[in-house]
Amino acid sequence: MSLDIRKVTTKKDQKEFVNIQFDLYKGSKYWVPPIKKDELSIFSSDNPFVKFCDTEFWLAYKDGKCVGRIGAIINHKYNEKADENNVRFTRLEFTDDREVVQALLETAEKWGKEKGMTGIVGPLGYTNLDHQGMMIEGHDHLPSVASEYHLPYYKEHLEALGYDKLVDWIEFRLTLDEEVIEKGKKGAALLMRRTKTKIISFNSSDELVAYADDIFNLLGESFKDLYSVISFDKDMVEYYKKKFLKLLSPKYVKVLLSEEDEMMGFVIGMPSLSRALQKANGSIWPFGWYHILQALKKNDTCDFLLTAVHPKLQRLGGGVMLVGELQRTMQENGIKYLETTGMFETNQKAIQNWKNYDHIQHKRKRCFTKAL
Repeated sequence: MSLDIRKVTTKKDQKEFVNIQFDLYKGSKYWVPPIKKDELSIFSSDNPFVKFCDTEFWLAYKDGKCVGRIGAIINHKYNEKADENNVRFTRLEFTDDREVVQALLETAEKWGKEKGMTGIVGPLGYTNLDHQGMMIEGHDHLPSVASEYHLPYYKEHLEALGYDKLVDWIEFRLTLDEEVIEKGKKGAALLMRRTKTKIISFNSSDELVAYADDIFNLLGESFKDLYSVISFDKDMVEYYKKKFLKLLSPKYVKVLLSEEDEMMGFVIGMPSLSRALQKANGSIWPFGWYHILQALKKNDTCDFLLTAVHPKLQRLGGGVMLVGELQRTMQENGIKYLETTGMFETNQKAIQNWKNYDHIQHKRKRCFTKAL
């Protein structure tokens, strides 16, 4: 059987690149489909990452049928920051066929070597707000919209091809009860009095927009030393504002301010959209928005999407204050469960906090590496 690796060059190729995952995961109870329009935006010339990234995408065909895909990114901004020469592989999907995945990875490896790279890492996207990590545990659990889902055989193939673990992220499912919620409220109130801070809540997206730039600035500052993280410039901030703000539920966003109204932290939660996006099946119209709106109105699960705390308050309970206030909103809206997104397995302080709840640690995703 003939195997052919083709570079993505046409609009038809771009659609094939997005659509293959819908074929691979068809019938899955756990895979959460992305919105196709959002996925296609990686090919747009307006993509702000083209200023500092080299990128290429390929499709794999076997006997005329599309059986895999891969992208490669050289993020010069991060490589310079970390003093690395790595190419990232991204959006890797493939049938359970060693020949297919080997050909795809070798194509990305060769491209990276030709551009002077000495290592390959992934799956990683353009930034830490893009797709990152490969699910290696938790295949019988529904991921949040900010997590990843991959088929169980992916890990086996990568390891057989010489890829090793670089970093892991782990995820938890927490059960909320009255005792833990009341404890969180009291702890948050006490810490706010001590630190002379206050929590801002929102009722509309318009109110939230006014704080968006400060949120991204704080995100860059508080995450700057983490793996794969780069700072956000103005164009990147505008890109992510357009991509994410329209989907957020404002009342599940909390901002922590100092006495002088300086942003000291934020937390972003959202009623789980995973089931809604499964029903939407990649399209907002004509019925996708209906399923999303229904999920925002009535839900028993909240996804803990993102939190950041200013270095000044990281050791003074900034996260406790934000989570305590978010839990209040969850309680008022009938939320019983909280799904965390990935945190580095080395982040013992945050992990220990989640272990204070009735919890399960149910999912793990991995970034792999290989020398070129």
